[in-house]
Amino acid sequence: MIASLVIAAAIAASPPKVVAGHCQPCAELRAINDTIRAVYDVISGPPGQKRDFDRMRTLFAPGATLKAIGPKGLRGGSLDDYIGRNAAILEKEGFTERELGRRVELWGGLATAWSAYDGRTANGSFHERGINSIQLVKVDGKWLVASILWQEETPANPLPAGLIKGSKK
Repeated sequence: MIASLVIAAAIAASPPKVVAGHCQPCAELRAINDTIRAVYDVISGPPGQKRDFDRMRTLFAPGATLKAIGPKGLRGGSLDDYIGRNAAILEKEGFTERELGRRVELWGGLATAWSAYDGRTANGSFHERGINSIQLVKVDGKWLVASILWQEETPANPLPAGLIKGSKK
């Protein structure tokens, strides 16, 4: 599904500190990576495959939102709104969203990930690239998604080359 991921971290105020072979920010980034990877996994699958929305709910903080910026403004709502609007079409059409690259900023129990994506239906009726701005919070020792705000790439607003794995900056 998602090939190897590149995590580029900008740690505010201090670089990662390694103590006795352990890098605390590195461990946090791995946990954030696991959460983001799981979100991509849970919405992706072939036609006819039910999505595990119970698992998806475990990845999101209470009150989390999923919203898109489009030509008509901001649309979206709660996690349950997203599931209600998209469950049937994700299963019927099949949909895969893969990450193209990511940048993460981490400060205490707050993280923001800029995640470039490529999403498409199995039959090719829908294809979009863009950026997911994912805000995560650490709750009871676990990184959870507080919100995802995304915007589609356009000719006037292409994906930044430096955010796509393997591209030159």
